[in-house]
Amino acid sequence: MDLQSVLDRTTDTLYTYWLVYVLVGVGLWFTVRTGVVQVRMFPAMLRQVAASRSGAEGGISSFQAFAVGLASRVGTGNIAGVAVALTLGGPGAVFWMWVVAAVGMATALVEATLAQVFKVRDPDGSYRGGPAYYIQRGLGSRRWGIVFAVLLVFTFGFAFNMVQANTIATTLDSSHGIPVGWTAVGLVVLAAPVLFGGVRRVARVAEIMLPLMAGAYLLLALVIVALNVTAVPDVLSQIVRGAFGLDTALAGTAGGILAAVLNGARRGLFSNEAGMGSAPNTAATATVTHPVKQGLVQSLGVFVDTMLVCSATAFIVLCAGPEVYVPGSTEQSAGAALTTDAVAHELGGWTVGLMTAIVFVFAFSSVLGNYAYAEVNLTFLRIRGRALNALRTGVLAAVGIGSLSALSTVWAVADIAMALMATVNLVAILLLSRWALGALADYRRVVAAGRDDRFVGHGNPLLPGDVPGDVWAPGARDRVEAPVA
Repeated sequence: MDLQSVLDRTTDTLYTYWLVYVLVGVGLWFTVRTGVVQVRMFPAMLRQVAASRSGAEGGISSFQAFAVGLASRVGTGNIAGVAVALTLGGPGAVFWMWVVAAVGMATALVEATLAQVFKVRDPDGSYRGGPAYYIQRGLGSRRWGIVFAVLLVFTFGFAFNMVQANTIATTLDSSHGIPVGWTAVGLVVLAAPVLFGGVRRVARVAEIMLPLMAGAYLLLALVIVALNVTAVPDVLSQIVRGAFGLDTALAGTAGGILAAVLNGARRGLFSNEAGMGSAPNTAATATVTHPVKQGLVQSLGVFVDTMLVCSATAFIVLCAGPEVYVPGSTEQSAGAALTTDAVAHELGGWTVGLMTAIVFVFAFSSVLGNYAYAEVNLTFLRIRGRALNALRTGVLAAVGIGSLSALSTVWAVADIAMALMATVNLVAILLLSRWALGALADYRRVVAAGRDDRFVGHGNPLLPGDVPGDVWAPGARDRVEAPVA
């Protein structure tokens, strides 16, 4: 058995028989413990994002942290990954994507809240935090914090950025005949000034790129759905029937209900990252008056990624009909091409260039968001100065090499590392859940009283103890706070 076969088998085992069920199970548990927060507090999520556009000295705004998190979540997986789920799992896979996102919103709120509770202040006034920090400060284990940090730096700083760069290079080569070598050089030149500018520069770029690219793609989907409005009831019927194995036409074609569940859950989890431990790294950098406020913002990010952007891709493909899409008949490697073909079928060949631009922006923004996560963990590992610049150079090299490399091995290694990373994070947030649930109870108490008090982590009877450090100490203040909901 060759190396690729071993990697593929390991990946399939981890995701099919372990990670999918653990992530969904944890999401359901947090949904119950938070009182279905993703429904009850959805209006508060919208208000918090809308009220946090201004930045803050000593940190980035809540909206900027939301944009950076979305930059990593929203990538080529939203275009290619959804198409792959449809070809391998049938229309029913979309339903299980929705289910995974719905329960994952509660998990995202918990991990982002913990990131805020246990964050630390850097000498320059900015913040750092995430799973590595709440593992060390909340569980008292720097060793496991280091394990998580190393896994994340490798997965997001190198492997995933190679994947995104490869997707851009392949798209430009296949659609426009641009040699992958030129793409590699171009990506390195574009990424270098942003990566060497640090998290704040990534945040400024992301808050501009993400709303524009997500809005353009959603508008494209709305136009296609509007042109096929009479087909929408049938599309919804396909999704529901496929989700529960009621469409006998799919039996043996897309694998039936099991394939729908596994492919929908797997692609949904990969896309929205809820529970993976990635988004909390950026959530911790935001300046807010209460940890739960950023938890609400990051929870909304899961909704936007899956319920809106992934659903947009699904409806684009399904509305195109059998002339473009037949479940089980398309190879996995043709995922992005399937979405592009569906758009071209509905709106004409001129959209090939538009789709290329969208794929580029999706993938390049993911490169920036991925690096932001990695940099936070490099700081945790005490890698600064020249060593940090050396690793930034390494990330740029990974972008260049990824453009020139075969995709299969890189994906397999990245998936294995991400599964291990998620396992460490899920255990940590379960062990620390009393802190997040206590913070949520405190936030609800303050809101019910009609106040906007700053969170106090010392002597708070709703918490299991005092939050370490002085960030949330009584009387502590940020230099300039971002507007809050």
